[in-house]
Amino acid sequence: MSRIEAIVEELLHELGEDPRREGLLRTPARVARSFEFFTQGYRLDPQKILNDAVFEESYNEMLIVKDIDFFSLCEHHMLPFFGRAHVAYVPNGRIVGLSKIARLVEMYSRRLQVQERLTNEIAHVIEKVLQPRGVAVILEAQHLCMMMRGVQKQNSYAISSAMLGEFESDSKTRGEFVQLIHRSRAL
Repeated sequence: MSRIEAIVEELLHELGEDPRREGLLRTPARVARSFEFFTQGYRLDPQKILNDAVFEESYNEMLIVKDIDFFSLCEHHMLPFFGRAHVAYVPNGRIVGLSKIARLVEMYSRRLQVQERLTNEIAHVIEKVLQPRGVAVILEAQHLCMMMRGVQKQNSYAISSAMLGEFESDSKTRGEFVQLIHRSRAL
């Protein structure tokens, strides 16, 4: 039995359950596997995710990958928060494979997080690796810690943003990004 399994078994006992009850016999192992999956981002390297797909390219207009679904765990209550990420950058001679942006969102969301840090981590790693003219990240998320406990507000969601480079200094660039992410799909 792993240490996490033993902790979950102890938790079940402390909650007043019988960990030997038929329905709970495999629960400690299931929870341990779940948490290994939920936190796999700690074992991944963002540089490795991006570096094998960075290409020299003269494209210099805004690129946006929007509506990237993500799931994370709030570090305060270890309850899920989930939503969509919208990521943009203005290249400066280097681009990255589009799927790598979604992989970055996935990697950082698979850690114990707060939404604000998650937003900044995505933006700063793109800035560091690509050195673009600007990076923008907006996350929209619902937090089960607000929905299931505490204030119990079912329809609330949080929006966070990180604007770097041209997105921070140029209101037209920032405005174009915001307008484009709120545009419905034409496909």
